[in-house]
Amino acid sequence: MSRNVYQFVDVRRVDPPKRALSERKIAFVEIHEPMAGEQVAGQADRCIDCGNPYCEWQCPVHNYIPQWLELAAAGKYIEAAELSHQTNSLPEVCGRVCPQDRLCEGACTLNDDFGAVTIGAIEKHINDTAFAAGWRPDLSGVVRLDKRVAVIGAGPAGLACADVLARNGIDAVVFDRYPEIGGLLTFGIPAFKLEKSVMTQRREIFEGMGIEFRLNCEIGTDVAFADIVDEFDAVFVGLGTYKAVDGKLPGLDASGVYPALSYLIGNTGEVEQMTMPEYPYISLRDQRVVVLGGGDTAMDCVRTAVRQQATSVVCAYRRDEANMPGSRKEVQNAREEGVVFEFNLQPLEIVSENGAVTGVRFVRTALGPADGAGRRKPEPVPDSEFVMPADAVVLAFGYQANPPAWLLEAGVEVNESGLVVAADPSEDGLGVAASGSSIGTESDADFDAHETHDGSRTETASQQKVPLPLQTSNPKIFAGGDMVLGADLVVTAIAQGRAAANAITDHLTL
Repeated sequence: MSRNVYQFVDVRRVDPPKRALSERKIAFVEIHEPMAGEQVAGQADRCIDCGNPYCEWQCPVHNYIPQWLELAAAGKYIEAAELSHQTNSLPEVCGRVCPQDRLCEGACTLNDDFGAVTIGAIEKHINDTAFAAGWRPDLSGVVRLDKRVAVIGAGPAGLACADVLARNGIDAVVFDRYPEIGGLLTFGIPAFKLEKSVMTQRREIFEGMGIEFRLNCEIGTDVAFADIVDEFDAVFVGLGTYKAVDGKLPGLDASGVYPALSYLIGNTGEVEQMTMPEYPYISLRDQRVVVLGGGDTAMDCVRTAVRQQATSVVCAYRRDEANMPGSRKEVQNAREEGVVFEFNLQPLEIVSENGAVTGVRFVRTALGPADGAGRRKPEPVPDSEFVMPADAVVLAFGYQANPPAWLLEAGVEVNESGLVVAADPSEDGLGVAASGSSIGTESDADFDAHETHDGSRTETASQQKVPLPLQTSNPKIFAGGDMVLGADLVVTAIAQGRAAANAITDHLTL
């Protein structure tokens, strides 16, 4: 039976069905129902197999999207999962949390006139189905090397690095201070976007590949970093960014003001019944909540507050909706769940009485000329100040690097923003933005898609005259993810972890 080349005309874009609002607003479960196999096949078959697949190039890990869409259309999920894992260490995660509307789907040739292929939902379905059928990575043909690498941080960059190291025959030992793997995938991203069973399953897959995890382990307290550097042949550091940007607003010390990650991690600890002494549970039930910021972390906060049964939830952002950096899908989900969005508002002060928050003083803004990053700068409108009542204020302006002392003591150079200075992968044909550059203070926040290839190298040892990709000023230590790029996307952290693993392999074998 011949393929219908006009499927994209006959079949319109259809997203996976969502759970009922009455359930979504109280439950910390993923809001999308699984797509049926017939729907997956119909949507995948809409791909027109472009000669120049823009979706693939807009994807930071350069997934073979048209190829695994074709396999999905034919119901060949095992083969599709195998192919997706050639470029992505966490495809089932990216299918859930990537802002596809700004990456692959936004670049889809069909997007403007016919609606993009539902790439993200299909990626999720491919891998979930293959896992359920028992598929696991086959490393039986991998030649084991007598090399051991320590990976500091079990977030997306560290997990991706460990994955590629294992595929390259190198033993990877992953250290993390949390009780489970995933970093912010597990503790920062709420379960209504990424259920924690996904990461539990991924840990089982990685352990089956021979990756060792040493959890509840604080570097510098439970084990000295210097001892790790001495024990292992190389080290990869992917700690992320955890220092909150607070905007230097007056009144930050008032009771009822919370950094976004502290709020989100504490809530995850409560929901998942994990002991997280550093992040106590914060309930916003029956409170008027104002979230400051416009990125995906802000969306996570407002939607969490809804599920905690806050009286009202407002997201206030200093630019207009068109310039909001958060995923359009997340904004839509939040609106459906009852969040009110207020745009063109610049916070000036947290207002309090007797030490407790009572509101936020704002000034209305209008967008002026573009700033150095090309974004129009919000400018205050005269005589427009007012106070918005609030019982709780969540700060979601973004996060900055905060390198630990033990990393600096190991001779690792950082720049004036605290980001680790590492060799630029783009100079090796990997296409990632310059290492050590920041994408702004509203990071999670100010979207900037960095692209990268899988990272195979062709240099010989005699040709290598410059540091390897993501190698730091200490040649034994590599770094990647947010602590190099500045706060960015999950998929860019994965890309950097994979690139670093290939560079480490070269470092240990050339």
